[in-house]
Order: sequence, then C-alpha cells, then structure tokens
Amino acid sequence: MTKLLQRMHDELVRRNYAATTIRTYLHALRTCERYHRGRRLDQLGATALRRYHAHLFREKKLAVGTVGLHVAALRFFFVRVLKRRALKEELPTPKRHRRLPTVLSPEEIRRLIAGAKNLYHRTLLLTLYGTGLRRSELCHLKVAHIDSPRMVLRVERGKGGVDREVPLSPTLLTALRAYYRWMRPRTYLFPGTHHGWRADAPITTKVIWEAVRFAARAAGIDRRVSPHTLRHSYATHLLEAGADLRTIQVLLGHADLSHTTVYLHLSRRHLQAAPNPLEQLQVQAPVVLPRSRRLRKPPQS
Repeated sequence: MTKLLQRMHDELVRRNYAATTIRTYLHALRTCERYHRGRRLDQLGATALRRYHAHLFREKKLAVGTVGLHVAALRFFFVRVLKRRALKEELPTPKRHRRLPTVLSPEEIRRLIAGAKNLYHRTLLLTLYGTGLRRSELCHLKVAHIDSPRMVLRVERGKGGVDREVPLSPTLLTALRAYYRWMRPRTYLFPGTHHGWRADAPITTKVIWEAVRFAARAAGIDRRVSPHTLRHSYATHLLEAGADLRTIQVLLGHADLSHTTVYLHLSRRHLQAAPNPLEQLQVQAPVVLPRSRRLRKPPQS
C-alpha cells in the first residue's frame, strides 16, 4: 500500500467508516491509479479528474451507482485527505434515474423458496424474506442475535452503523431451529468457507447471490431477481397487509422516510384504493359516432 493509500485508509478508520466502505474506496483509488499509469494521485488536476469521470461512463460503461461510489471515494481523498476543497466542484455526483424496484408476488416467493438448492440456501432465503435484511447484514448475522424468548432478531451495525431489532416470525424461528440442529453454527449463523473448508467466518455476498439466482431459475421466474428483491417484496407485502410507513421504515432501517415511500408505488392495494377521477364523471352512453378517422368534408352550401 502506497503512502497516499495509507493516508486514505487511516482517515477512513479515524472517521469510523465501515470496513466495506474502506475496501470500496481504496479499490476506487487503485482503479484511478491504474488508469493514470502510475501517476501520483496528488498530482492530478481538475482536467484529469473530469477526463477520468467521463471515462468511467464512456469506456468502462459502469452503472450510475458504481460511478457514484468512485466519485465519492475521489471526493473524500481530495477534500478530506489532501484538503483540496476546490476540486469538490469537479467531482459532481452523477444524476440517477430512480426506477421502481422489482417485487415478487407471495406465490412467486413461495416458489422461490421451494426452489432452493439445499437446506442452507432455503434457510438463507427464508431469513432474507422474513426479516427484510440487507445482504451485508445477513452476512454478519450471528447466532447470538436471535432472541427467541422475545421473538426478535437483532441487527448490529446496519447501514450507517445503526442497530435495530426485527420481529421474528414463528415460521422463521422453526426453520432456523431445524437449520441449527443440522449446521451447528458457532458464531455466524451462516458460516462461510476458507480454502474450500467450512470456517467460522462470515459468508460473502456472492453466496447469497448464487442462492437467489439458483432458486429463481428453479422456480421458473423470468424476471431479474436479486437478494434485494426479497427485501423490496418484504416491505411491499407488509404495506399491503396493513403496516404503516413509519413501522416499515423502522423495520428496514431507513434513515429517511422518503426512502420508504417508494413502496406506495408498488402496493397494489394502495394504488387500487385511490379513486379514479374518471369514475366521478357522469359519462353518457355513446351515441352513433363515425368510425373512420378520416376528416369529413364539411357540407357544401
């Protein structure tokens, strides 16, 4: 690690950034270094940064969210580490077009879980949908986080370093007990592997992706399904079952209620409950009207 990267690492640690964020930011800086062929990052100016920013979109074809991570890392480096605040204006956050997330129906969720490859994958999918956890939160979920007497599941250091508790359904608790008797995990509920052997370490998000993709193919679901799809489905089904937005915000660990309101656009019950203004009109029965779209000549006088 170069001295500049070490300074970046130390500053991130000093500000108590998450380990995943530190890895992502350092990876972004190394990518920038490779593009400039070993040129020192502290020697880059506004023109070089603008060119690199455009390169990420034009040549690399990266998604908007990925480019946003690279920009955030560079902005942190130049503004927080090098104290070159004037370069902040040269690293704007790319505009994102918000798309409605994919939501599976309860029947599709049932088929997805039934299509799990094994008991490990099945329990993983049940936990994802039954709690609405993020991928990273599921990776670091521990056996000690399951509080069966209180019927809650504790999430420690979620997004933003915030802890929260999620209700534990009886169905999920039964599945977790059967899984525990078979797997006997020690620290982490879903232990990973090291050199092909089981280890008492967190799994990677790749394992979660593989479990979801395999189950989606087995269930015959043609739409693109990701681990986050189960989180979106969990929130939408909660809303359709009568839960209010504030409760869903707390369960999902959203810092802002505006992030939760997107599920209003996904809930069929709420959309169909809205009165259609067309139904308020007294529309008369159609009279005999011409069927052709051609313009009729006005009658000659």
